[in-house]
Amino acid sequence: MGRFEGKVVAITGAAQGQGREHAVRFAREGADVVVSDLCGQIPCASPMGTAEGLAETVALVEETGRRAVSMTADVRDPEQMREMCAKGIEAFGAIDVLIANAGIGAYGPFAEMSDETWHEMIAINLGGVAHAVRAVVPHMLERGSGRIVCTSSEVGREGGPNNANYASAKWGVIGFVKSVAIELAPAGITVNALAPMSVATAMCHNPATYALFRPDLEDPEPGDVADAFGTLNPMAVPWLEPSDVADAALFLASDEAKFITGVCLDVAGGWNAFHAA
Repeated sequence: MGRFEGKVVAITGAAQGQGREHAVRFAREGADVVVSDLCGQIPCASPMGTAEGLAETVALVEETGRRAVSMTADVRDPEQMREMCAKGIEAFGAIDVLIANAGIGAYGPFAEMSDETWHEMIAINLGGVAHAVRAVVPHMLERGSGRIVCTSSEVGREGGPNNANYASAKWGVIGFVKSVAIELAPAGITVNALAPMSVATAMCHNPATYALFRPDLEDPEPGDVADAFGTLNPMAVPWLEPSDVADAALFLASDEAKFITGVCLDVAGGWNAFHAA
């Protein structure tokens, strides 16, 4: 029997990468899942999920023997987040866990950054997390229980060149999580964040990101940037696999973490050890 047998997990940004891995891993542990994604490309962002990708996530969940419902939804729109939650509750009767995972990558020097690159980052990576959480909280308050896990980033722990918008949004997620955790603790709802280092997804593996690490090369490839990525953490790991992040999400959503709330859990090869306590 899986750790999440009989539970329902809602996941945003589930058409690829970390979101898909979360969906499949929770399903393998017995959960039914509600998955959403924008299923479209924002011009300033790294490669995003598609409708075909979301359908593939559903198929992978169903291969485990669990059920999935999906919805094309934009985390920038609070009403669409409420619709996603309502769809999950209608299908499965409840939502026990929310993984507010949807996010984009869009980088560049702050002085040269377009208004779109700034605003879309904040709207999705911070505002979208808040909208997803606000959508599910009334239901969890009514039930007197719930687990919420929000995706931040190790970049949300520090500043960095070409990352002012990303660091601002992910840093904001940590402050949001800590604040909401205090408010919801009396109701038996835990709220935590994950701060991964680079993960082997489309947000990491794309020409624009490679160029940040190897501006000396015209068309850098993964082998050209691996050592540079590895310098960011003392374990010299260039990037995590999505399953490494899913392990942490499963823990924070489990009964083993029932008294853990307001935490930002670093999954970062020791990168976090460089930061202030």
